[in-house]
Amino acid sequence: MSDDSTKPLSKVIRIDESEIRGHLDELVRGTVEETLNALLEAEADEMCQAQRYERSPDRIDVRAGHYRRKLQTKAGEIEVKMPKLRRQTFETAIIERYRRRDISVEEAIVQMYLAGVSVRRVEDITEALWGTRVSSGTVSKLNQKVYKHIERWRNQALEGEFPYIYLDGIILKRSWGGEVKNVSVLVAIGVGSDGYRRILGVCEGHKEDKAGWLGFLKHLRSRGLKGVRLVISDACLGLVEALAETYPETDWQRCVVHYYRNIFSHVPNTRVREVAAMLKAIHAQENREAAEAKARDVVAKLKAMKLRTAAGLVEDHIAETLAYYAYPSEHWLKIKTNNPMERLLKEARRRTKVVGAFPDGKSALMLVAARLRHVSATSWGLRKYMNMRLLEMQERQAVSAA
Repeated sequence: MSDDSTKPLSKVIRIDESEIRGHLDELVRGTVEETLNALLEAEADEMCQAQRYERSPDRIDVRAGHYRRKLQTKAGEIEVKMPKLRRQTFETAIIERYRRRDISVEEAIVQMYLAGVSVRRVEDITEALWGTRVSSGTVSKLNQKVYKHIERWRNQALEGEFPYIYLDGIILKRSWGGEVKNVSVLVAIGVGSDGYRRILGVCEGHKEDKAGWLGFLKHLRSRGLKGVRLVISDACLGLVEALAETYPETDWQRCVVHYYRNIFSHVPNTRVREVAAMLKAIHAQENREAAEAKARDVVAKLKAMKLRTAAGLVEDHIAETLAYYAYPSEHWLKIKTNNPMERLLKEARRRTKVVGAFPDGKSALMLVAARLRHVSATSWGLRKYMNMRLLEMQERQAVSAA
């Protein structure tokens, strides 16, 4: 008698998990589709106040066939038969909940894109979350919807006063006639009289020259920008001249950090640390008079060090960096540099870096504006940035003293 336990198994039951899962998914989709269609039929009967083909004196409408539509559900894509009525428009609360879900999916896709996620990554994420891969074309169409809101946001009226304004631009690449050329997007942010920051304007500048800045500042003024006391920026070409034409009574503060970098380009690497300490000492003084006196000492030292070009830059342009002394000392740290703008534009660069070269200036402008609009809705724009009562008190004291 042989031992059956020692014989190899000739037939083994094998379970294909992927095949079973496919059958289950198909079964679930079929059940969802059947249930939704039955509910739609019941809703149509209720609106007609009679079932299909039923003769009833209470009937108020009759069927006119149906049309098919695709619907994305958690079970996958299904096809539903939407009833049509002769006298009424068939509206269903059943489909509306899925319509709301579709809208939430659209919003999530756009938010991912504006938050800096690449189009390819958006496709992967949507497939993982909802079981449906959203194409790059779909993302593009959704962005076009958002761009309408962005245009409205870019051109909305500016209410209130903004004593402090920061100006700067971001240079991007665009394809033009088979060549890659530069396109600039000009940005303005302001600190309102309530102490909160706000993005005031985002416009295509073509070039950061006088014509570009003049057009941008006129755009801001036409939208109601007023109460500007101090403008903080780098020494952009033509900006100061354009500012004198649009806001002649406004002070201009040259960014101290950019000013230092300009001087360092004329200083040997071995002497940069020493010169930096000298320059910082100028802007560490308790008032403008002391800062100007310190600047004269620095000029003499730089000349003694044979750094005549650096000495000339300090002697001729140091006054451009001292305008902040006329404002409350509690504000000095935030208004003597353009760092608030630099940090904001860093967010825009992070997003535009994913794109590379834009097809035109319009698309570059829209993506930068979209990103900045996204950032402005975060704690960046919801958190109080300065105590502007200090400026009000200073102005009242100046009026009383006069």
